[in-house]
Amino acid sequence: MDLKGKAVLITGGARIGRAVAAALARRGADVAMTYRASKKSAEEAVTCARDLGVRGLAMRTDLTNESELRNAVDKVAKFFGRLDVLINMASIYEKAALKALDSSVWKKNMAANLECAYLLSLRCAPIMKRRGGGRIIHFSDWVSASGRPRYKDYLPYYVAKAGVIGLTEALALELAPDILVNAIAPGPILAPPGLTAKENREVKRVTPLGRWGGPEEIAKAVLFLIETDFITGECIRVDGGRHLF
Repeated sequence: MDLKGKAVLITGGARIGRAVAAALARRGADVAMTYRASKKSAEEAVTCARDLGVRGLAMRTDLTNESELRNAVDKVAKFFGRLDVLINMASIYEKAALKALDSSVWKKNMAANLECAYLLSLRCAPIMKRRGGGRIIHFSDWVSASGRPRYKDYLPYYVAKAGVIGLTEALALELAPDILVNAIAPGPILAPPGLTAKENREVKRVTPLGRWGGPEEIAKAVLFLIETDFITGECIRVDGGRHLF
């Protein structure tokens, strides 16, 4: 797919979303971003896109509210006159010990990490098909993509992100040949706030490439999955080899 003149919807992403939006804008795509709390990041991404000569749109949206989700998709399609690419980056990542788990924790993770990707895909696919096709890119996690849990206290998150991979594969089959559906499973991309020097050294030690990847590596993977015409149903780990350790 040639991105020039296309319209892209990115959900969430905060710091990484800015890099992705900029990469898409440089290719000539109009960019819309939803945000829940990261208003500043979303507006900065949209400003960057506009500075690069394309249109941009930022929308505060609670994607766990189906009505808001539907309205956001419809607003993007109306604003740009089309919708060609959906990038599902919205997610929550919260620690929850087994003894603290209940149905509310489970539902919160499923809604934010899996269900909204499912509902967004169903809402966007018909719009894309009317224009001849499109691309959907989901975001999983390198741990779920490795096929086994590695850290305790993230049970609902792990299951939801594993579900994203299943969703990707099933949607790829359902939406072929018009829409290609793939996933990205990030690893150590950006050091989280509050990471200690010791923790930072440990992450680098267990990552074969020995460093944090940076948001540009995610942007490169997104561009690859948009521009390819013969890859669908795949989940690509962008983790510096972390899954090998």
